Parts: sequence; structure tokens; C-alpha cells
Amino acid sequence: MNKTLIALTALSAVALAGTAAANCSFHQAHDTGMKSHSGGFVKTGGYATAVSSPDIVDTAVSAGSFDTLVEAVQAAGLVETLKGDGPYTVFAPTDEAFARLPAGTLESLLADKEKLAQVLKYHVVPGKLDAKAVTGMSRLATVSGTELPVDSIRIAKTDIMTSNGIIHVIDEVLIPNS
Repeated sequence: MNKTLIALTALSAVALAGTAAANCSFHQAHDTGMKSHSGGFVKTGGYATAVSSPDIVDTAVSAGSFDTLVEAVQAAGLVETLKGDGPYTVFAPTDEAFARLPAGTLESLLADKEKLAQVLKYHVVPGKLDAKAVTGMSRLATVSGTELPVDSIRIAKTDIMTSNGIIHVIDEVLIPNS
């Protein structure tokens, strides 16, 4: 019985500390009008309101270096999927990566919605895998139904957290084997 009382007291102390920390964060956000892109608080009408981090699509749009990827996602009809619950791990090619494709490749993909969707789905893995998890694997099962060899991915920037997954920036467009 004494151990139970000690455990309940410890749990109460943890709960009170969490409430105090949240209350402090709330007042700090209220007093300063703090805003955060990765979640936190935003001032609305004199009160702080909790906001969530942007999803995969919104993060790509706001980055400014994924315009071609966003255009392709829209053309393939995958916006709602990548704005969904997920979680997803996305290997996101930059605009420069799309520019390095052989002449006519991007235009050909944009004209063929089904093939474009397959290429884009080859860049998406179910689950939220940070860089450490990715490098610990040899192959990743993509949402396209094919496997992506990890050693074929050149990651330029890792672990961009979103509300529904994680983005790893890559410097090439991955084309699945036919």
C-alpha cells in the first residue's frame, strides 16, 4: 500500500509539472504572440491557440525549392493523399533534380498521369522513418508496390518533420525499373 501511495504521488507531481509547463508556454505565447512553423502557438484575438505543423504538401510548397515536385503531385492527383493522415516518408527531389532529367522526360511524365503517379509513389514509403532508420535498412517498400534500394538514394538534407510524416531532400529524381 505504501508503494502505491508513493507511485500515485510521483504521478501527480509529473502531471502538475506538465500542467505548469503547458501553462507557462501558453502565457509566453499569449504575451509575445509567438508563431511557429513546426507547431506551437499562434496569437488569435488576444489568446494563444495551439497550431499543428504543416503537412508534407504544405511544407514542400513553403520551402520554395520543390515547385516542380508540387506541380507533379498536383498533376498526378496525389495532393489529398500526401495531405492525409499518413505517416509517410517522402524522398523529395528538388527543382534542380527535376531540371537534370534528360530532355523531354518531365514533359512526358506530366502528360502521362498514371506513369507520373508511379514515379512519385516510388519516392514515398509508408511510416515515419528518420535518417537513422533509413540508413539502417537495405531496401524500402514504397507505396508504388516496388522496393527502393537505400544505397541508390543520395540524401542532401534529412529529417524535415511534418504533421503527417517526414521529408528527406534528394538531389535526383528516382525512376523505378520498368
